[in-house]
Amino acid sequence: MPMRNIHTHYVKLIFTLMLAVVVGACGESSPPLSSDELKLSQRIKEANSGDANAQYNLGSMYYSGKDVPKDYSKAFQWFEKAAAQGDAFAQGKLGVMYAKGEGVPKNAAKAVEWFQKAAAQGNADAQFNLGFTYYYGVDVPEDAAKASEWLQKAAAQGSARAQAQLGFMYEEGKGVPKDAVKAVEWYQKAAAGGDD
Repeated sequence: MPMRNIHTHYVKLIFTLMLAVVVGACGESSPPLSSDELKLSQRIKEANSGDANAQYNLGSMYYSGKDVPKDYSKAFQWFEKAAAQGDAFAQGKLGVMYAKGEGVPKNAAKAVEWFQKAAAQGNADAQFNLGFTYYYGVDVPEDAAKASEWLQKAAAQGSARAQAQLGFMYEEGKGVPKDAVKAVEWYQKAAAGGDD
């Protein structure tokens, strides 16, 4: 083979290899993940490994639609996994989802069951929701005494909603003795900026 043909042959070979590398680098690989995609990927990995906090956080993302499409069914699945491990926040969210029928059929008995589990662990939101449910008889028998008990616990933790509800209860004298002074005290606490 003449020298010129060998040289041409090698140039074509090198050009072909370079072209293959460029095409492969540009068209065949996946684009790099964004920082949000990396965070989501990491959170999913942690949640799948059984981390209750990651499961709750992932459920919250799907519930609110933050960084992922809103999906109550997926939110419920992740909350359920975290709740099974005793996560009070997830238990409270399951109560809300059952109460509202979000991602699951509406079921007051299951809502109360999950609120009770979370409230027993000191979750102020669940304590408020349980108190509210009993006070207004939302799909359960009305029970102002139980309502007062749970609202007192939530209010002691700074729940402005519970403080305002207690103010109303003292103003009306339902579930507690009628007491305008205490009503004003609770209203003032709520107005001063509880935690919610």
